[in-house]
Amino acid sequence: MSGNVSVQAGRPYPMGATFDGGGVNFAVFSQHATKMTLCLFDETGEETLNIVLPECDGHIWHGYVEGLQPGQHYGYRAHGPYRPDEGHRFNPHKLLLDPYARRLTGHPKWTGAVFGYDVSAKHGDLTFDTRNSAPHMPRCVVTVDQDDFDWQGDTPPDTPMEQTILYEAHVKGLTMQHPKVENPGNYMALASDPMLEHLTCLGVTAIQILPIHAFLNDEHLISKGLTNYWGYQSIGFFAPEPRYMTNGQTSEIKEMVRRFHAAGIEVILDVVYNHTGEGNQLGPTLSFRGLDNFCYYRLAESARYYINDSGTGNSLNIEHPMVLRMVMDSLRHWVETYHVDGFRFDLGASMGRTSEGFDRDAPFFQALRQDPVLSRVKLMGEPWDVGPGGYQLGAFPNPWGEHNDKYRDQVRSYWRGDAGMVAELAARISGSSLKFDQDRRAATASVNFLTCHDGFTLMDTVSYNHKHNEANAENNSDGHSHNASDNCGIEGPTKDPAINDMRTRRRRNMLATLMLSQGTPMLLAGDELGNSQGGNNNAYCQDNEIGWVNWEGHDENFLKFARQIIHFRKNHPILRQKRFLHAHERLVDGVPDLFWRKSDGSEMTEADWLDPNLRHLIAEMRTASGTPEYATLEYAIMSVFNVGDALTVNLPSPRDGWIWMRELDTADPSLGPFAVTEPLEVHANSVVALILTKA
Repeated sequence: MSGNVSVQAGRPYPMGATFDGGGVNFAVFSQHATKMTLCLFDETGEETLNIVLPECDGHIWHGYVEGLQPGQHYGYRAHGPYRPDEGHRFNPHKLLLDPYARRLTGHPKWTGAVFGYDVSAKHGDLTFDTRNSAPHMPRCVVTVDQDDFDWQGDTPPDTPMEQTILYEAHVKGLTMQHPKVENPGNYMALASDPMLEHLTCLGVTAIQILPIHAFLNDEHLISKGLTNYWGYQSIGFFAPEPRYMTNGQTSEIKEMVRRFHAAGIEVILDVVYNHTGEGNQLGPTLSFRGLDNFCYYRLAESARYYINDSGTGNSLNIEHPMVLRMVMDSLRHWVETYHVDGFRFDLGASMGRTSEGFDRDAPFFQALRQDPVLSRVKLMGEPWDVGPGGYQLGAFPNPWGEHNDKYRDQVRSYWRGDAGMVAELAARISGSSLKFDQDRRAATASVNFLTCHDGFTLMDTVSYNHKHNEANAENNSDGHSHNASDNCGIEGPTKDPAINDMRTRRRRNMLATLMLSQGTPMLLAGDELGNSQGGNNNAYCQDNEIGWVNWEGHDENFLKFARQIIHFRKNHPILRQKRFLHAHERLVDGVPDLFWRKSDGSEMTEADWLDPNLRHLIAEMRTASGTPEYATLEYAIMSVFNVGDALTVNLPSPRDGWIWMRELDTADPSLGPFAVTEPLEVHANSVVALILTKA
């Protein structure tokens, strides 16, 4: 490009690079910069032109360049003070990514030039590096959000939360080893015909995708021959991760979403707004740090350092109005441009942090609640971070869903055979009401899971007593040590049929428990197949057979059971109610709808709940209409969760014209439904579900 271009003042809105048919308007925020330079590149990466943005309104630097077209590569250089002790780290020698960039060309190449300081100097980040980082940096690309993509009348499924069954998956990991997926490992493969067939037959209603915002491959991982596989190191909140594209076009994500919607499956994005990939004070200068470190990040009392509630080096300053605006604009962008149906927030407690600590009325939560676009999508998150007071399970505002780690740990512990877990299991299968039944929250607020990407798979939960993360090259020191797992007698794979039968039964028991519980269930991709990671419970850097789902030789019988139990849940609304069940009387209409039974048919007493030797739990859930005096029983489900020896259960006598039907038994899932007219014989270590229905 020649230097003969027309540069005008342009506008401070919208943020980012906006093509209007005749040129491109650029707008970028920096409160403390003294000058902002727009750098233009050709497609080979050669820097062809530098333009000083002519105007700054409200700390937004902007300019309009005539003649530029979509596809133009660009970046910024920000001028200002380099005083780390005061929180300022401006260095115009470093090319910076636009926080609002819609597409990036790739990833940084790790060299000392991408750091704002001299990495070899004794005084570290207090020094100043003058090398040009542009040859080692990806460039931003001008795009058009509303392109000519044919959505073919796309209509989001808009599945009610109480009908939602989540399926957490990795774009590449789920598809790489599927035998029928052509060109696996990308957005298009994730929504390919074989994948859609699998997911629809399984019965899930939403796919929750691990991060696809543009993210970094950490230098320390590359030096070990590893990579950032999970993607929790975002560097661009508007740009899709390019490694999952086949032709570099953002239309691939749109086509992926369109195909999922056509199959009746919602798309939930796992998003990381609590920190960025720039790390701590010794990290690289790639975007936010160089544009305005003081504003974008939460700084410690000594402004040279960062508050690190994320555990990854820095925390975004969501309290700053322009950072909050960036997050809100990003979320809205993914809903409006890509039609996604909701978000799962990594370390969600960080999003509610203010200078006073976690606040359920924090600016971010308030902004979401009033937003006409975002207030109607699904919002879920991890209710914790690693900062002080970071564990906030049950404290999020309505209508958030929260990933319930207590469900995971206590259901695992119960089926492992730990003593005194009956009362804990009762709390979990009834929706963890002590945590969530307040502020008119729904029972669906508890996102129940047995496994997720972070931790053991379901197969590994019953196959390993200890984590085996040696492949991560951290001396097996990473990952959780408390897994509430049990190898059933031998560590790792075995050919012992008795142990394998025990493991399979326990997996069925846990999956059945998940689907018989009040709340919103979430499965980890591959658990339905018997997928193992070889005992690795922190496969964040394993972009290989360890982290990928193994489809070859999958457990067909277990897959059949997974389909059966999911469809059982979908067929019985009593298992997926919005209102919490109450053992005495429901607050809304006074009608009891939950009974805890003993094996003789009587109701549990306080002494029973405190009995450490009790090895089974019997729950009867009912739906009824009317008043306590004139209640009309619609139907009931009785679930028996037996971790002990075989037992005989006396069923409550049904009224005339009704009968108990045994419809599920994890000891023999191949049996069809049959009527139970005598005491029910329940096998050891099994789950049984019965339906009270009209004869």
